[in-house]
Amino acid sequence: MNKKYENDEEILIEKANGAGILLGLILGVLLTIAGCIVGGILCVTNVAAGVSLLVVSVILMVVFSIMFGGLKIVHPNEAAVYTLFGKYYGTIRKAGFYYINPFSACYNPSAAGVLDTVSGMFATGVDSEKAETQAKMDKKISTKTITLNNRKQKVNDALGNPVIIGTAVIWRVVNPTKAVFNVDDYYKFLSTQCDAVIRNNARLYPYDTMEEDPDEKTLRGSSQEIAQRMKVELQERVEEAGIEISEVRITDLAYSDEIAAAMLQRQQATAVIAARQKIVEGAVGMVKMAIDQLGEDGVVVLDEERKAAMVSNLLVVLCGNKEAQPIVNSGSIY
Repeated sequence: MNKKYENDEEILIEKANGAGILLGLILGVLLTIAGCIVGGILCVTNVAAGVSLLVVSVILMVVFSIMFGGLKIVHPNEAAVYTLFGKYYGTIRKAGFYYINPFSACYNPSAAGVLDTVSGMFATGVDSEKAETQAKMDKKISTKTITLNNRKQKVNDALGNPVIIGTAVIWRVVNPTKAVFNVDDYYKFLSTQCDAVIRNNARLYPYDTMEEDPDEKTLRGSSQEIAQRMKVELQERVEEAGIEISEVRITDLAYSDEIAAAMLQRQQATAVIAARQKIVEGAVGMVKMAIDQLGEDGVVVLDEERKAAMVSNLLVVLCGNKEAQPIVNSGSIY
């Protein structure tokens, strides 16, 4: 068997024989203890035989003690990559109790960087030094689905406006061997690639629609489509690290502080104009209905000049910001 990792060749360790080996080691230790006792007794009558038995028992005790180091436990949704004297030994993907070469070591250069790059990996309130020590000791690779809350960052949209944007990435490790050998720290690698994908996609779209092109895709209006595009691009970038991207979501999106006030005024002006247009359309319809109704019922006959004055007064009343205060004319309208 070639104990190398070349051309993405992965060696899977699937024989979970730890229970049987453990039983054998326990029996062996008991036999060596018995050998030591018997050897001590024989030293009284036969020094040569007793000393020989003691030496053999001690040597076997040391050997059995070393062999205990080959017992490995892998929990569900965990994987472990082992090296032997600097060479790739094998990967355990399935949960179980295994026995492997006792001189092999679990290899995971990303274990120390977990705290800096993944949010929510440890419970709130846990001492950071204690958690980091635990991360360094446990070098197994989690294959659980993890959420990376990427930090908010300032980018420029297609129009050059500074925008604050943040994402949440749902991901998991599907190839532990690639994750530890192809990149130095797959946590930091994912975070860096996520930042690059956000910047690359945010600069292609404006934050919001412009009047001249209302159908244009924007960061605010087409967030799901843009997030899907981010997912595809991010998956291509992290494929070599053995990572699978399940989903990318835009969690934070806003104008930067320096232009937020100006953009708010623009949005308010747009809303006021749209409301005014609706009010004017309704007011014109009501004035037309009133004049037509008066003419059909013969309530009053108005010439064009009086109709114009009536239209002006009605529009002022209907389109005004404040409640109208009419002036009653007690004399003739003429």
